[in-house]
Amino acid sequence: MVARKTTKKPNVSAEEMLGYYRDMLLIRRFEEKAGQLYGMGLIGGFCHLYIGQEAVVVGLEAAAEEGDKRITSYRDHGHMLACGMDAKGVMAELTGREGGYSKGKGGSMHMFSREKHFYGGHGIVGAQVPLGAGLAFSDRYKDNGRVTFTYFGDGAANQGQVYESFNMAALWKLPVIFVIENNQYAMGTAQKRSTSTEEIHKRGEAFGIPGELVDGMNVLAVKEAGEKAVAHCRSGEGPYILEVKTYRYRGHSMSDPAKYRTREEVQKMREERDPIEQVRGMLLTGKHATEDQLKEIDKEIKEIVNASAEFAKESPEPDVSELWTDIYADVAPQDEEAA
Repeated sequence: MVARKTTKKPNVSAEEMLGYYRDMLLIRRFEEKAGQLYGMGLIGGFCHLYIGQEAVVVGLEAAAEEGDKRITSYRDHGHMLACGMDAKGVMAELTGREGGYSKGKGGSMHMFSREKHFYGGHGIVGAQVPLGAGLAFSDRYKDNGRVTFTYFGDGAANQGQVYESFNMAALWKLPVIFVIENNQYAMGTAQKRSTSTEEIHKRGEAFGIPGELVDGMNVLAVKEAGEKAVAHCRSGEGPYILEVKTYRYRGHSMSDPAKYRTREEVQKMREERDPIEQVRGMLLTGKHATEDQLKEIDKEIKEIVNASAEFAKESPEPDVSELWTDIYADVAPQDEEAA
C-alpha cells in the first residue's frame, strides 16, 4: 500500500478563505492570551499552547460535518475553538472557574462538550486513541454515517495502545481518522532521535490502513486531505491515517524553555511557513480582502479574546460541593414495578 502525499490545492471561495483566516487567528490570539494569564498566575498546572499548529485543526474541521466527533490530547484549546466551543467557556475552564466547560474542575487538559461532540483533551499520552476508536465503534454500530477525528502527536505514535487501536479499527472497519499532529519534537525530543522511521503515516500498512503525509502548515492542503479521509471512512472502508507535518512555536508546555532547538529554527518557520500569514498573503494577492478588512477581523478577534479573559476573571471559583458532582453518569431510576 503506497502512502500518498498531498500537493494539489483545492478550490475554495473567498468567503471560506476568510473563515479559515478568522478561525486560525482566533486560536492564535486566544493562545497568546492564555500564555499571558499563565504568566500572571491565573492559570495553574500545565498549559500546552497550539501556536503554530492552527492549520491542522481548522483544515480538518472544514472537512467535518455536523455530528462528527473529535477527541485529542492535552494540547486541546485550538480544537475546542475550531469546533465551535465558546471562547469564554474555554478560558474560564483554563482558569479553573465555575463558568468553564467542566465547571472549573478540569482545567487546561480536561474539558468536554457533548453539544459540539468534543470528547476531551486527555492528559495521558496516547490514551485518547483507543477512546477515539471506541467512539467510532459506536457510530459503526449505529450505522449513522458519522466519523471520529482522533488526534495524537508524533510522540504518542510510539505508544503500544495506538497499534492495538489500529488493529481493532481495521478489523471492524471503524469510521475513524487517526490524525498524527507531527510537530517534530513530541514532548521535547526530535523525531529523528526517538522514532525509527520518518514516515509515521506508513505505520498502518501492517493493518491495511491507508496513510497520507500532509503539509500541516497549509490549511488548504489539510482540508483536501481531510475530505479524502472522510470520504473513505463514510463509504464504509474503515480507518484512515493522516500524518500532518506541523510545527509548534512554543515549548511543549508553558514550563518548557525548549532548549532542544535553536531560536533561528523557530524564527525561520515563523517567517517562511506560518499558516496564518500564508492565508493572509493569498487573500491580499488574490484581492479577496483588503488590509483594512483584515485589520478589522484582527480587532474583532482581539475583542472576543479579551472578553473571554474578563469573563474568566469575573467567574467565581467552583463551590466545594462540586467535588461530589459529575462523578457518575446520569442513570434513570428503575421503574419500581419492574424492579
